[in-house]
Amino acid sequence: MAEAQLGDSGSGLGPVSEGWFVVNASEARWLDEGPMGAFTPFAGEPRFPRIGINLAVITPGQPSSMYHGEDEQEDFLVLSGECLLLVEGEERRLHAWDFFHCAPNTEHIVVGAGEGPSIVLMTGTRRPGRPIHYPVSDLARRHRAGVEVATTSPPEAYAGYPDERIQRPPYWDSLPWA
Repeated sequence: MAEAQLGDSGSGLGPVSEGWFVVNASEARWLDEGPMGAFTPFAGEPRFPRIGINLAVITPGQPSSMYHGEDEQEDFLVLSGECLLLVEGEERRLHAWDFFHCAPNTEHIVVGAGEGPSIVLMTGTRRPGRPIHYPVSDLARRHRAGVEVATTSPPEAYAGYPDERIQRPPYWDSLPWA
C-alpha cells in the first residue's frame, strides 16, 4: 500500500489520495460545528468507510452531537477536561482518562463541562444506511442536545444547527497543542 498524499484544506491537512498516512492532530483538518464544538475526523472526504475516529473539542455546555442511539458500537475516551455523559436517561460526570463503551442501541451523548475545553477521542464502526434513532429526552433537551420530536433522520435532528465549517475553532490557541 502506498503512502497517501496530504493536502491542506484551509484548516489543516487531510488525505487527498488512498493509502496510509501520519498526521499530527495539531496539523490535521478541523471542522467547527459551532454550538456542537469542533473535531477532526483525520480523514478526508469521504470519511473512513469502516471505522470512524474523531478527536473532538467541546467547551462547557456544548454537546458533541444530538442525543441518539444507533445499532453500531461507539467508544469514547476523555483525554483532557471534564464532560457530562448523558446515557440512557442518566447523567454521569467524566474526567480525563475516563472511558465510555457504548454498546449498540445505547442512547447517549457527551456534553462539555468544567472550567475549559474538553478533548474526547471518539470511535465507532460504520455501516452505510445504519439506523440512528434520536429519541425525545428531557435530560438531553436541558443540555441543548435533544430533539423535540423523535426521528430517525439526521437532517431532521440537526435542522436547527448550522452546517459544519472547515476551520479551526476560535479557541484554538488555548488547546494543548497550540
